[in-house]
Amino acid sequence: MLVITRREGEEVVIGDPANPLGTIKVVSIKGDRIRLAFGFPREVEVHRKEVAETILRDGRADGPGVIGSIRPTADGQP
Repeated sequence: MLVITRREGEEVVIGDPANPLGTIKVVSIKGDRIRLAFGFPREVEVHRKEVAETILRDGRADGPGVIGSIRPTADGQP
């Protein structure tokens, strides 16, 4: 797992910087709440973890499904 520090307004580039898959931007920080903006092509599904787990558990008939899988790290955390 990669852990980085970003301030409000800063971004993280996912994939090749010359042709990124997408970006994640810290939009705001208020107390213990952080708002993130995900900039990915529409064909890339982005889900909160609990939604992704429900999709994996129940399956999904109305779309292509989840690409990839959620795997725990060595310490058991996703």
